Parts: sequence; C-alpha cells; structure tokens
Amino acid sequence: MSPPRLGSWLAEAPFTLSLSSGFFGFFAHAGVLAALEDAGLPPQRFLGASAGALVGALAAGGRSGAELGTLLAALRRPEFWDPAPGPGLLRGRRFRRRLEQALPQSTFEACPRPLQMSVYDVLARETRVLARGDLAPAVQASCAVPGLFWPVRLDGRPHLDGGILDRPGLAGARPGERILHHHLESRSRRGDAASPPPARRNLKALVFARLPRVGPFRLDEGPRAFAEARRRTTRALDAPAVAQVRMR
Repeated sequence: MSPPRLGSWLAEAPFTLSLSSGFFGFFAHAGVLAALEDAGLPPQRFLGASAGALVGALAAGGRSGAELGTLLAALRRPEFWDPAPGPGLLRGRRFRRRLEQALPQSTFEACPRPLQMSVYDVLARETRVLARGDLAPAVQASCAVPGLFWPVRLDGRPHLDGGILDRPGLAGARPGERILHHHLESRSRRGDAASPPPARRNLKALVFARLPRVGPFRLDEGPRAFAEARRRTTRALDAPAVAQVRMR
C-alpha cells in the first residue's frame, strides 16, 4: 500500500517540529513553520539546535511563522554585530539584547507550547538539552557558533552552539515521537557531500536543496530563503510521507 500524503500523515495525530542547526538557516525554518500554519497543521512542540533553537523559541513563545518572516526580514547586521577581543569575533551582548526584545516569553515554562533545545557544554564536551529556565541566554548559547561568538555561561559553565554534536537538534526527542524534521544540508568548502538527514522511526525529514545562502553579510537573501522554504513545504505536504521528502 502506498504511503499517505505528508499533510495527511501530519494531520493524523499531534507532531513535533524539529529544526536543525545551520548558520543563518532560521529564515528557511520560519518558512517551513509558516507553510504548516497555512495548511492548519501547527506543531504541538518544538526541538532544535542553533538556528532551529532560535525559531523554536520564538514559535513556542507564541509568534506565528508569518510573523517570524516579517520579524527576520527587518533584521540588520548592526543589531547583533559587536566585535571585541576574546574567544570569538562577537561578544554577543547585542545579540542577547535583540533576543530579549524578540522573544514573546522570557522562560521555557511560560511558553504556550513545549520546547527543548540543544547546547554544547564546553567543559564536559557533550550536548546538554535545555527545557526550563531563562530563554534568551539558552537561545544565545545554542546559537554561539565557535569562533564567531564568545561562549555563553549557563549555570556558571561555558556553552557553545548546540549543533556541534547535535546538528539535527534531536537530542531531546522521545522514543517513537512523531516528528517532522526540517534538515538544513551543510556542505564543506572542499565540496564534500551534504550531511545526511537523520533516520529514526516516525520521523519524516524535509530536505530542500540549494536554498538561497544567507549570512551576516547576505541578510538580503533571507526573505527569499523564507519564501522558497514556505513554497517547497506547501508542495511537500502533497508528496508521499516517506522518510525523506526532498523538494527542489
């Protein structure tokens, strides 16, 4: 028997939206969320690392995907760009301030929908999953790309980007949980093969090749990445619900 459409599979029961790490991939993540909401398929909870943690926190706190698209399109580099001598290019104070302004809730516990995010504990050299406490420092830590941002102290310990060891952002997933995962492919500068999406029971991965590349000096590409991810997700909802749903 052929599999159901992805949209039908998602409508069968509550599901979690998992959002991978991927530098400035939060524009594409927001586009995926907007398309799901357009189709009347809101996630029940969120998992994520780095860019995925950022979008997950905003969405779990109450912002819609369309609202995120508008919010991110207005982002300008001076809002988070604060170079300073230290263990990274950017101190991160401006980023923290921008997070505090954008997040609709200040703690995990206050979010209308549950959220878990991955961070990297520098001293323990392992992934830590956060699900309670202050939201802005947790998101800042999960987004602290090594070399770009200074480490962020949580509970007195330095933390960095959650995607270091948990690129898919799935460390907080429950056994057998129904998950829609948006996988941001990553290629090295050497041209190596793209990182594969995760495989686990009850997980369907959305994979969109060659989305517009966004970065701190290419923020103008962000709205295109948002719109393209939204369009491809809408198409993917009519595709068979297989383990990997790829759309160009």
